Amino acid sequence: MLWALTTFIQEDCTQTDPDLASDLSPATCGWRCDGLSTVEQHLLSFSVLSATISLLQSFTLVSLLSLPSISLSVSSHPPAMMLRRDRLLLSVTLTAIFTADLYFVLLPKLRHRQPGPDDGGCICPSSRGTNFTLAGYSGLTAPWPSNTTSMDLQAMGVRATDNLTDWGSKLERLFAQPLYNIQTPELVLEERLLQSEEIMGYYRRKVSRWERHMKLYSEAATLLEHQATFDPEASWLKFHLGINRYALYAREDPTIPRLLKDMQSTAVISADYTQDEKALKGACDCTRVVKPSGYHLKLALKMQNFGKAMFKPMRQQRDQETPDDLFYFVDFQRHNAEIAAFHLDRILDFRRVPPVVGRLVNLTGEILLTTHNEDLRSVFFTSPANNTCFFAKCLYVCKTEYAVCGSPDLLEGSMSAYLPGLSIAPRISIPNPWIRSYTFTGREEWEVNPLYCDTIKQLYPYNSGNRLLNIIDMAIFDFLIGNMDRHHYEIFTKFGDEGFLLHFDNARGFGKHSQDEMSILAPLSQCCIIKRSTLLRLQLLSQDRYRLSDVMRESLGGDALQPVLTEPHLQALDRRLQRVLKTVHRCVHRLGEAQVITTDFVDTSAMPESVKPVSAPNKER
Repeated sequence: MLWALTTFIQEDCTQTDPDLASDLSPATCGWRCDGLSTVEQHLLSFSVLSATISLLQSFTLVSLLSLPSISLSVSSHPPAMMLRRDRLLLSVTLTAIFTADLYFVLLPKLRHRQPGPDDGGCICPSSRGTNFTLAGYSGLTAPWPSNTTSMDLQAMGVRATDNLTDWGSKLERLFAQPLYNIQTPELVLEERLLQSEEIMGYYRRKVSRWERHMKLYSEAATLLEHQATFDPEASWLKFHLGINRYALYAREDPTIPRLLKDMQSTAVISADYTQDEKALKGACDCTRVVKPSGYHLKLALKMQNFGKAMFKPMRQQRDQETPDDLFYFVDFQRHNAEIAAFHLDRILDFRRVPPVVGRLVNLTGEILLTTHNEDLRSVFFTSPANNTCFFAKCLYVCKTEYAVCGSPDLLEGSMSAYLPGLSIAPRISIPNPWIRSYTFTGREEWEVNPLYCDTIKQLYPYNSGNRLLNIIDMAIFDFLIGNMDRHHYEIFTKFGDEGFLLHFDNARGFGKHSQDEMSILAPLSQCCIIKRSTLLRLQLLSQDRYRLSDVMRESLGGDALQPVLTEPHLQALDRRLQRVLKTVHRCVHRLGEAQVITTDFVDTSAMPESVKPVSAPNKER
């Protein structure tokens, strides 16, 4: 029994998942930080002492049972009696020595086996507090493996006795974690996308122009009359004002729930094609492999409060998977994928996807009778089943088989909040270094060159700053949702190279729950770097207490179109998360933690005021 206990104490990282054990560095496995907790130490001590007492009792009982035979034979066989006495004495002596060695030698080593912060180890989360700040400092907590125990979670600020009935929902507990309360430096003027005076004047001019245009349509009998009202306190306007260099919105911004509710219920006063739909209309070239407009039909809807949202109608049932023979660049765009992507982005704490909500739209009352675009009005028709339908007007997909239909007028879809106009908040679209070939047979360099990232690291803007790390964040996000269509990414020009990437256009995600496309993770597997904050959150979401599928299910439960995702898609999130962690662990095993994990936040609770960061993070690798 004592031998088994000793073996358990002395085992190393093999206590983890066998698939992960070989990929974990010493700093990411075993008992972390200050070794065993006080409760564990007492339990282990009690177990050792209990085992020792039991062993001593057994030896004593054996000796007592053997006393009669010993006394009977003492005169005739004195050597036998002495031998038995020596055996008992030797057993008791060895047991006492072993117990002393275990209690006074092994236990102290366990308590101090993890190196401290001065030795390049970790700072125990329980001693750090919860004051995390974005900064370019090093020496923070090393990531824990995917089998973190309740004691580890307790160190991160959750009591070991917490459960769903004791302390709210999993989602609430997740957002209460220190990792989801990392403070950003105090924002200066240049780090905000828009200024209040600037945006108010801009939108007042737009409202005036809108009212002048409405007068031109006042005599059109087929149009419903709606009055647009400009409210300086409107949720969409507050959302625009809250965009800064770190994210689209703050973690606890009360504007976002308001915005989701407004997009779900506010009356629509105008409908039109989006700008890219207008650019594509009439310019489709059948000799080239392009993404047909009929496959990604979307509309721009203007609300009564002058807010604007992009509407993507339902094209595919939730339980349908993308056919194996269909290329990713002609796959349907799924409205529920847009909704789920927003919730996943928020759970990962990226906050780079504009708010999205589901809504039932009346195709006749909210689109056909409100649009001023004759091209859009011309593509509406009534199906043989007496349902209202419409399709995109493009030269080679101007057919009813590409249409979407209501039931009879109602059609569900996603409503994505528009970002500020390009005239006041310019954005630039940049090709993804890991762009795919949009041809039937072509392959890109990254698909055939495993050292492709070494070249990318030498090129601007990926040779400094956060751009490459943000690309890897985006790749992890795309892998979790199964999106292979990230050909470009956008950034706000005002924030320059240090700005975040916008995770636009996620409707081609969640197409196949039965397949994990590992090539999406190429930026991570080839570059082998990741932000520490990203890794820690991924590992937290791999725990039973905060399981990704559970918090996603709970988060999506508040949408009007629930269930947004089927159970197979939710379970696929957990499976893909483990694949991401295994990829990181392999990188750590091959290159070392220092080369793979890049610190992007720092504990300020124990820092002198004179050294606490107050500005933007330093440039990282």
